[in-house]
Parts: sequence; C-alpha cells; structure tokens
Amino acid sequence: MSDQTRPSWTLQQPAPAQFQLGGELTVATAAALRARALPEFAAAGKALTVDLAGVTHVDSAGLALLIDWLAWAAAQHRSLRFGGVPAPLRALARLSEVEDLLLAPAPSSP
Repeated sequence: MSDQTRPSWTLQQPAPAQFQLGGELTVATAAALRARALPEFAAAGKALTVDLAGVTHVDSAGLALLIDWLAWAAAQHRSLRFGGVPAPLRALARLSEVEDLLLAPAPSSP
C-alpha cells in the first residue's frame, strides 16, 4: 500500500467494547471511518467506549461523525462514551454547542 492510499487514521480495539481512535478525524476520513467503525461497534457489545486521545486533527465533519455514532448507538439500544477528548475537539464541540452531548456520560443499557 502506498503512502497515498494508507488511511490517516487508526481504529484499534484493545479490549472488548473499548476502542482507540487515532489520527485525523476530518471530512477526508469520516466516511471511511464510519464504514469501518460501525460493524466493529455492532460486534463489540452494548456499552462502548472510544478513546479519542490519539486524534491529531479534527474538523466539523469529524465532530458530525462522533454525533452520528451517538445516534447509531441510541438507535441500537447501546451506550457510547467518549474518553480522552483532545482540547481542539472540545473547543469545536463547545463552539458548535454540542459539548454536553459529546462529553455526557453514557446512559445505562437496558
């Protein structure tokens, strides 16, 4: 695989229902990351956590992807919580008035 086709993000699952996202979370990566993540989330359990500490760049499309994941989790009767939210993502969420949504503790699954 050449450097031009290598994804600029990583999604790892270090433990059941726990994920680590790294790299770019942008308009250029959101669609591919969504396509990769949702099947993995679906197979991982009901109470999911995604560590965002490795995110190096984010834009509004990346923020929209995280909100999409929250909506997907709710529709699937799952909980999803984000941890390690980097300062630039917090700032973007605050500016977009969705910080409480992004940083809210996950509700308990039935």
